[in-house]
This record gives sequence, C-alpha cells and structure tokens, in this order.
Amino acid sequence: MVLALDQGTTSSRAILFDETGAAVSKSQREFRQIFPRSGWVEHDPMEILESQFETAAEALSNAGVSASEVSALGITNQRETTLIWDRATGRPVSNAIVWQDRRTSDHCARVRESHGDTIRQKTGLEVDPYFSASKISWLLENVPGVRERAEAGELAFGTVDTWLVWNLTGGGVHATDVSNASRTMLFNINTLDWDEELLGIFGVPRFILPSVIPSSHVIGRVSSAEALLGIPIAGIAGDQQAALFGQRCFSEGDAKSTYGTGCFLLQNTGTSPAPSEHRLLTTVAWQIGDRCEYALEGSVFIGGAVIQWLRDSLGIIASAAEVETLAREAGSSDGVFFVPAFSGLGTPYWDPTARGLLTGLTRGTGRGQIAYAALEAIAFQTAELLEAMQNDSHREIPELKVDGGAASNDLLMQIQADLLQIPVVRPTVTETTSLGAAFLAGLATGVWTDIDQISAKAAIDASFEPSISGEEAADRMAKWKAAVEKSLNWVADGGD
Repeated sequence: MVLALDQGTTSSRAILFDETGAAVSKSQREFRQIFPRSGWVEHDPMEILESQFETAAEALSNAGVSASEVSALGITNQRETTLIWDRATGRPVSNAIVWQDRRTSDHCARVRESHGDTIRQKTGLEVDPYFSASKISWLLENVPGVRERAEAGELAFGTVDTWLVWNLTGGGVHATDVSNASRTMLFNINTLDWDEELLGIFGVPRFILPSVIPSSHVIGRVSSAEALLGIPIAGIAGDQQAALFGQRCFSEGDAKSTYGTGCFLLQNTGTSPAPSEHRLLTTVAWQIGDRCEYALEGSVFIGGAVIQWLRDSLGIIASAAEVETLAREAGSSDGVFFVPAFSGLGTPYWDPTARGLLTGLTRGTGRGQIAYAALEAIAFQTAELLEAMQNDSHREIPELKVDGGAASNDLLMQIQADLLQIPVVRPTVTETTSLGAAFLAGLATGVWTDIDQISAKAAIDASFEPSISGEEAADRMAKWKAAVEKSLNWVADGGD
C-alpha cells in the first residue's frame, strides 16, 4: 500500500491506496483560514502539521494497517504558500503566507516593470504575488530579525511540502521537488536550479532554500510521526502537477482541470518548456529519474472557494452540497453574473487589483440565482483557460478530464460542458491529486515498475455532453467577459 498526504488550502487529507490504485481508507480535517487584513491570507503552520499528522494516523487506523505495511509515502500540497522557520527549534517565524495573499502587489508591480521579461523567460511565470518569491522578501523585510537570522544561516524556507518533509524527518531533510520549486519565481526551469539573478532581484539568500530533487525519489524515512515511523518518503509534487499525473496525462497534449479552492487547467507539453503567447504559465510537471516533463497551466485563484464564501461569509447555504440543489431549483442565474475576484484575477488577466463583483441583481434575485451564478463563474473562468491553452498549443482539446472536490457537482460539470462545447469526463476516482502523489511514490519504491503499468485508462464515472448550441455558449461567454471588464476597471474607475 501507498499513503498519500494531500495538504490543501482549506483542509489536510490522507488517503491510503492499494496496488490497483483504489482508495482503501481516507481522512480529512479542515483548518483555520486567517485574514489579518484585507487581501491578506495566512495559515498557522502548526495547525497544518497537526491536521496532516492526525489524518495520516487515522487513515491507517481506519484500514487496520500499520506503518510497516505501507511501502511508500507521497506528498502533494498547496504550492506557493510560503513558510520560514528556525533550523534549530523548527518553530516558524510567522504564520504561513498563503498563495492567495495579495500583500505584495505593489512590490510585484515594481519588479514586473523592471524585470518581467527576464523572470518570464527563466521561470515561465508572470510576476505576481501568487508566487513565493515576493512573499519571502516580505517576511525577510517585515518580521523583526528575520533578515539578520536568514543571513546568518539560522533559518530555512519552504513551501508546504518542504515543511512537511522537514517535520516528518525530524529536521533531517530540507528538500523540495522540481514541480514545487518551479512555482517560487526563483527557479530556472531551463537549468533546473535556483537562479542567482532571480535571488538577487528578490533579495533572497540562497542558503535558506531547500535542495531540489526529482518528484519520484526516496529522500528519507519518517522518523518523528509515531504512526508513520519508518515509511519511505518517496514522492513529492505540487497539487496540480500531481493531479495531472494522477489523471494519467502522460502524453504530450493531454489535459486536465482540477476544481479545488482554485481551478487549474494543465496540459502536458513534453520534455521541453513551451512558452505561452496568451499569458499561461510554463511550469515543470514532474521529474522521474533524469527525464523532466513540462506543462502549460492556466490558474484561477477562486474556484471552489466561491462556494465556501457563499457558506461562511454570505451565509446563504449551510453546506457546500446545498449549492447544487439551490441552483437547480432556480434553473438559471436570471442575468446575474458573479466575478469572484477576491484575490485579483489570474490567467489570462494577471491583475491583482481586480475586485469581486455581483452584477445584474433585481428584486427577483434570490439565493438560487446567486448560487447558479457562482457555479457559472467557476465554469466561465475555466473556459477562458481552455481557450488560451488551445490558442497556445495550436491544437483542439477533444475532451476535458476533471477532478477535485467541486467536480462532484453534476450541474457545474454540465454548465462546463455547455460552455466548452466538448465532453467533460469525470473519473470514478476523483482523488487524482492524492493518487498522483501515490503513483510517484510507488514508482520510486517498486510498487509499480514503470509508467506503462499505471497508464491504463481510468474508469469513467460520468461524461457530460454539451446541451446548448455553440452560438448560445459564445453569447454567454461574451456577457461574462463584459462583467470581468467591470471587475478589472474597479480601481481605475475610483473604487477603493
């Protein structure tokens, strides 16, 4: 068996898989979202750790499995979230700054003006607060004593995967894989190494950075979490790259979309980086042995999180599952458009100043119409990603493989198929992020001998076919883009 730790933005999960790729047992815990100021998003690193260790122990316990029966452990994680901690004590210097956080927008605007082209060529990324580099800079400059301690070699930086590995090994391993490193804006995806020029731009000392390893590679054994003692840590990949692997997108041109807190559309582009002309990201997909593969990625910052907002902030639903019922009862958004730019807008706009917008409200607008508009917002944003990806790759994507929590919403998937005008295919196992981490770990430990052994087509749970005309889909997209323009112009038009 292989245990996958799936540390996400709103919850930590652990899933135990057998050699067929079937989930044997799972456990999940939500943890706090901390909003100290407008636009700031933080996590308590110790809560991340506690929730992840608890779910791992529970997954094994529920299956009646001991650590000695687990062949490998794989880790997948929210990617750009940034932590710095004391090498001697293991204590974080502050809360983790989450990938959604926008506190460094002004810093990124200045860097984009002077170094945007260089950063794009070396990293494949747009200069944006989304990525780790400006968050590291902020911690170094704004938390008292951190710059001096970092320069003295006392501190370590990591994304969440690195934080987990450090603690699982009792501080024995400070490492990340190439997929996570490629999301920091400090990693040269052409040389597969930290880049001195980029480190200079952001003022980051190299010795706080982790070593970079392949995604499928035994890096050590668990030595500090009692329930997991001795299990080889053998696979690491950022959540979206892990989902691409778990969806078995091993051939150039294969694509998938994950509907989690955000929405992320990735397409395998083979063994060479593929520069984008439509503001997609070029990123490392994974490395196995000496073979590194790349992907094009479109990033939506607020996807499934809009449902959480309806529940926790607006209070119009009691549970995430209720949104589909409400939306079906309404039957349509009745002209309401919802642009959930709570953290700015990602692909293809890359505008951190955009603001959330509800438009088209009337006295007849109720919970159901807003719920429907929220689902449409997720689908509209993903449709824009696919349009950009097809323009970049100069090839039609014949179907879209989907996964993630919100992919279980049948109405959302039907809306998505309608807007894309292609089939949307949902596998039986939708935990593909965890499955990808498990596959990578199992490949490194002999559970699976090679990719061919795991490349059999995934069993399909449902396929959603377009039910509206192309003309109607185009009209809906045009109205959506008009609403987005209002969101983008909010600050320019005098919004605070």
